[in-house]
Order: sequence, then structure tokens, then C-alpha cells
Amino acid sequence: MSEPVAYRGRVKYTKETSKKYQQRKPSKHRAEMRVLDRAFKLIPKTHKVLDVPCGGGRVTIHLSKKGYEVSAADLSEDMIEIARQALADNKLDCSVERQDVEKFTLGDRSFDTIVSFRLFHHFPNPEIRQRVAKELCRVAAHNVVLSYFSPNSWTSVKRKLRAARGGRKSDKHATSLVEVEDYFKKAGFRLVKNFARAPLIHTLHVAVFERSR
Repeated sequence: MSEPVAYRGRVKYTKETSKKYQQRKPSKHRAEMRVLDRAFKLIPKTHKVLDVPCGGGRVTIHLSKKGYEVSAADLSEDMIEIARQALADNKLDCSVERQDVEKFTLGDRSFDTIVSFRLFHHFPNPEIRQRVAKELCRVAAHNVVLSYFSPNSWTSVKRKLRAARGGRKSDKHATSLVEVEDYFKKAGFRLVKNFARAPLIHTLHVAVFERSR
């Protein structure tokens, strides 16, 4: 008997769902990349960056075009295939490999900066969140740029109200900045700055951490 899956995000990205995930509104994509750009103003262009999970490669492509040397990784083989094709279509030479954020096969401090975008909200409990934060910090020599979903937003409140009324329970887990900061503090990183797409409205936030020991 196979072991139960801890959260849906580990197995949801099949060929069909991976293709569907690429169908994002251009306006939403631009808004998310603007938040990421604000965060990356704190990251030197000389840094070697790992984008994990890379999904279809949109962050890898965006940062590469900004002048960063970016490598990409994902757990889903179907996402990796899509990312490689997207990078080829954009004439970008970036490596894409299979990696599990809960247990990298990469050495300590392999990359200057790791960016992990639209992943953390998949984790349903503190144990997984701490494990992933520890791995990200182990592999990052200097910085981790992490997106997370804030509970202090209208979007998060709507999800809670829907569930309380007997509606569909969201599989997107919001975490406070205090909680996220604590995971990274335990892994030897401190918060530099936190950015929000639209405070109290949109749930997406991006935090920049740096090594403190």
C-alpha cells in the first residue's frame, strides 16, 4: 500500500492540470511579477538563482530576462516538460531538473538565492512548512524569496466564510508573516522586507529573507 499524500499540491499537477495552470490572466501575471520585481530589487544581479517550484517557467523566464542567471526545478515531470518548452520558445538556456523541496538532492549553499513562488500556501501544517523552510535555507547561500498567502486579506476572509457556511473548503492555507518569519528564524535566516500585492485585499505576499548565521 502506498503512503498517503500529505497535501494535494504534491500530486495535482498531472499533464492536464499542468496545462490548465498555464492559462492565467495576463493582468494577474503582470501584477504578480510587479510584486516579485519589488522583492528582487534587494537581490544582486550577480546572484545565481534557483526557481523552485518553477511550474511552467514564468518566474524563470521573467527573472532571466531581467538579467539573472536562473536555474529551475519542479517535482512534476509534466510541469518540467512545459517549462523546458517555454524556455526554448523564449530562446533561454536555463537548466530544469526534478527536485522535491522537502528533500533536495542539492548541496548546502548551492545557489545564492532561491525563489519559491506560489508554493507555501499548499502546505497544510507547521511540520511541512518548517521542513521546507529548513531545506530552502540549507541550499540558499544568501537569500530566500518566498511568496505566501496572508490571512489578513479580504480573499482569505472570504474563503473562511465560505467554509463556515458549509461551502467548499479551500486547499490554500494562509499563514501570518509572524509564523513564516519564525520558520526562517529557526533555519538561520532573518526577514529583510515583506511586500504585498495589495494589502488587505489580495492574499499574495512576498517576503525576502537573508542568512543571519
